[in-house]
Amino acid sequence: MEHGITWGGLFFSGLEHFLAKYGIDPIPAIDATIVSVVLILFAYVGGRKFRRTEMVEPEGRVTLSFLLEMGLGGLLAFLDGIIKHGARKFFFLLGSFAFFILCNNVIGLIPGFNPPTDQYNVTITLAILTFLTAHFVGIRVHGLAYIKKFMGPVWWLSPLMLPIELISHLVRPVSLSVRLFGNMTGDHQVVLIFSSLVAFGLPIPFMGLGLFVALLQTFVFVLLSAVYFQDALEHAH
Repeated sequence: MEHGITWGGLFFSGLEHFLAKYGIDPIPAIDATIVSVVLILFAYVGGRKFRRTEMVEPEGRVTLSFLLEMGLGGLLAFLDGIIKHGARKFFFLLGSFAFFILCNNVIGLIPGFNPPTDQYNVTITLAILTFLTAHFVGIRVHGLAYIKKFMGPVWWLSPLMLPIELISHLVRPVSLSVRLFGNMTGDHQVVLIFSSLVAFGLPIPFMGLGLFVALLQTFVFVLLSAVYFQDALEHAH
């Protein structure tokens, strides 16, 4: 037992040192890993019957598969209204972001857990992935003509419009990440403060507010990401 505890202590101590070396808080990193594992298990269990056959008849009762189907179908319909003729192609990425961000936001309401989305290195990573993927898609669809999107409506405005457009696009991942990071940090601190003052009763309204903020920030992140994809797919004028 002592030997096992010693090796376990060395492992977690080494993990904490490794994460701290790169400026990563080990607690949110572990929480994000737990969320990822749970989401993978939910996807595997909930999608098991859909992998067996292409046509699945309704069961007439509320099941995990039914809830996942409703959630995914609603999210896809929402993205279809923003990304014209291409939402399904990007659904694997934006859908993953939606569930990952939502669960990481909500987990902060559970005592003993910290929301990984109140760490800037988490939100900036998600924002950079969105930024790079959107521009990669734009270049792949339009080729070199994609640069026209940054040149303005007429050629003689190009020297003025090019730096303005480049700056506005480079700011996108910063604004996207700071919005999520700032709101989740503030919300988490409010819940912690009132929970420390009164353990029962009083924090409940603030936890309800925290759930609303978690849903809202997930919606905003996915909405803006979808808008960036649609902007990259549109032809330059």
